[in-house]
Amino acid sequence: MKQLSSTKGEIAGMRAKLPITTFAVGLVLLVQGRAQTTEQIFPKGDLSAAKNHTGKIWLNELSEGDSTFDPSVAMATYDAGAKLDWHIHPGGQVLLITEGTGYYQERGKPVRIVHKGDVIKCAPGVEHWHGAAPNSGFAYIAVTPTQKGKTIWLEPVSEKDYESLKERSVRPNE
Repeated sequence: MKQLSSTKGEIAGMRAKLPITTFAVGLVLLVQGRAQTTEQIFPKGDLSAAKNHTGKIWLNELSEGDSTFDPSVAMATYDAGAKLDWHIHPGGQVLLITEGTGYYQERGKPVRIVHKGDVIKCAPGVEHWHGAAPNSGFAYIAVTPTQKGKTIWLEPVSEKDYESLKERSVRPNE
């Protein structure tokens, strides 16, 4: 009889743990399911009407730089083949690649192919451009210090140069 009481206690304990275990497993599956979707964390933003790029690019200004928090933080989303003109950030820039495959190039250096999860650090005053690969959309979060000045826009990236990059490109950190 004593063994039966112990078994009843164990069964009651298991019944009490079952809802908690079921909840935990459900929560893990929900988080894994959300992580595997292509749903972006922030809205895509507005289609850019600026004349400093080729193709369709959406911009969502997440946080504008000010006297307390210097860097501007923005999300940019590119259609396949879209690219910014050559430009300079006087305070530098960090790009956190969140989706797709893109190109990043500093003047005089080979183009780098970048993918989701890559981080690009562009030093202050360096001429560069970035854009989506021909067959892939591309998105990133840009962190751009603003106290040293606004972006300086230069000439467009030529189609000839963009198309020739496929043969000369390298991965980041190479």
